[in-house]
Amino acid sequence: MENTNLQRRRWLSLGGIMLGASFLPNYVSAIVSTPKPLSLRLRNVNTGETLNASYSAGGFSRNDLSKLNYIMRDRHTNQVRAIDPNLFLKLTRIQAKLGMRSSEILVLSGYRSAQTNARMRRRSRGVASNSYHILGKAVDFHIQGVPLAKIKSAAESLHSGGVGYYPRSNFVHVDTGPVRTWRG
Repeated sequence: MENTNLQRRRWLSLGGIMLGASFLPNYVSAIVSTPKPLSLRLRNVNTGETLNASYSAGGFSRNDLSKLNYIMRDRHTNQVRAIDPNLFLKLTRIQAKLGMRSSEILVLSGYRSAQTNARMRRRSRGVASNSYHILGKAVDFHIQGVPLAKIKSAAESLHSGGVGYYPRSNFVHVDTGPVRTWRG
């Protein structure tokens, strides 16, 4: 009788373990499949302003987009323009490719007014007259501690938009225009 109870306890224990294990894959699957919002941390090196914005399946919130547009404004004229949201998504994808999802992106130049762009063009032949910066579709940036060549490679691997590599000036340009690459 005692031997039967011992056997029964073993079978019940085994059944409990099996039942518990059957729930585990669903729990693990739920954790893994639950999308985590992406975080975009920007620092405008010219103004010192910083911003953390979250990107979820629905995109950036209207409030975060407004703040992102502001931090990317033309600092010379203080003009704000709606920045192409795909540009921000591209930055989060570059961070993901680098395995640096929480790294701060150091912005050198976002939106430029036509006047600012013309002034910069007079001083440097590397500034395009029809720059995507004027359209709110480009950013010049780097990530502290990440080699510029790695940032360039990550941006190029997306096969979307333009990627300019400026090692002497220590930045990478990305935009949401047609696919193309150049070295400045």
